[in-house]
Amino acid sequence: MAQAKAAARKAAFATRKPLFEAANAAQAGYLSEVLAGYRGVPLSGFMPIRTEIDPTPAMAEASAHGPVGVPVIEAAASPLHFARWSPDTPMVAGAFGAKIPAECDFFEPEILIVPLLSFDRRGGRLGYGGGFYDRTLEMLRAKRATLAIGFAFAGQQVDAAPLEATDQPLDMIVTEAGVIDIR
Repeated sequence: MAQAKAAARKAAFATRKPLFEAANAAQAGYLSEVLAGYRGVPLSGFMPIRTEIDPTPAMAEASAHGPVGVPVIEAAASPLHFARWSPDTPMVAGAFGAKIPAECDFFEPEILIVPLLSFDRRGGRLGYGGGFYDRTLEMLRAKRATLAIGFAFAGQQVDAAPLEATDQPLDMIVTEAGVIDIR
């Protein structure tokens, strides 16, 4: 399975690059619409790295109505922590190049906007291989209902993501082209 995932990751990076290069400012429009239905619910987005789709416009809108955070990696092989974020939060470089708040005020979100390399229509997600989101979703879902929203370009869809027993499913996938509700 490790070789299959490594090959799938390489292919997904290659697929995502031209999608990123062709992206426009409206790429987070559907994400904004989805989040408007959850006003005030604590959520975490992510600060895009490399060729990831950019959720920050939707995160900025949501921050006017409730707590919004970004993930912070504190240790390998451990769940993520989430620090409060707003559009004017001073940011510094964190692990893997993703920006994190200069001063972290941690909280637990009930909605996670999850980056990915590829997804399938059953809620399968191929990530970068660190297992951070899988561990985090498992931990949060053991405490309360936690909505996992994959955010990606429509062209990142595959027939079947290579999955293992520890992979946590997405509840919804939002792309620049629409919303796929798996629930």
